[in-house]
Amino acid sequence: MARKAASNRPGDRGAPGRLSALGRWAARALVVAGALFVAYELSILARIVWWRDHNPEATAFMQARLDKLREKKPGAQLKHQWVPYARISTPLKRAVIAAEDAKFSDHEGFDWEAMQKAWEKNQQRGKVVAGGSTISQQLAKNLFLSGERTPWRKAQEAMITVMLENAMDKRRILEIYLNVIEWGDGVFGAEAAARHYYGTSASSLGPEQAARLAAMVPNPRFYDRNRKTPWLDRKTQIVLSRMGAAEVP
Repeated sequence: MARKAASNRPGDRGAPGRLSALGRWAARALVVAGALFVAYELSILARIVWWRDHNPEATAFMQARLDKLREKKPGAQLKHQWVPYARISTPLKRAVIAAEDAKFSDHEGFDWEAMQKAWEKNQQRGKVVAGGSTISQQLAKNLFLSGERTPWRKAQEAMITVMLENAMDKRRILEIYLNVIEWGDGVFGAEAAARHYYGTSASSLGPEQAARLAAMVPNPRFYDRNRKTPWLDRKTQIVLSRMGAAEVP
């Protein structure tokens, strides 16, 4: 009898009930989080599909740079002018592919060999000195993401890269990339870069001018301030030597 009375105490039945309720709430929270995640990814995909035929007015990275510039100068504006693919010189297209992503026309968004080499180089140096990112990966980051180096951001970059590669052809990816990448302090896109550095249009850039602009891409704000460094001269010549092998979509 004593054993039966003990088993009927309210507290004995309450603990499993509370655990069951917590489990249901946890399951609901996971469902809601999953639904929000899917909705967010679908919103990104929708914008990418829209941009197949419409030009993006700005990118997440452009907005971040503008906000930074306006902290010092409230009225600051970016230098940026969209130009269609046909009005960007072939030498610049070749130069950027040669400098940033030699296998651009062949891969599906990722150059695994380049990523492996970059990882080995970073291990040897003990710090990040190479990235191995393709043009598609760089575009994914510029369009949607912050500059933070976190596992979540890299995973999101990979997902967006897959979306870009499946929703757009290589020509469109390169067209958007050349129009939105940073090329100096507040300078974005090929047209603004051509006018900023050479006083000409993107369509008029010659091979050496194009090679020099492509050599600036990894660190454009530094080279905007330091335009005659030995390394930039050397990198320009390296890009020039590789441009003939670059396959332009």
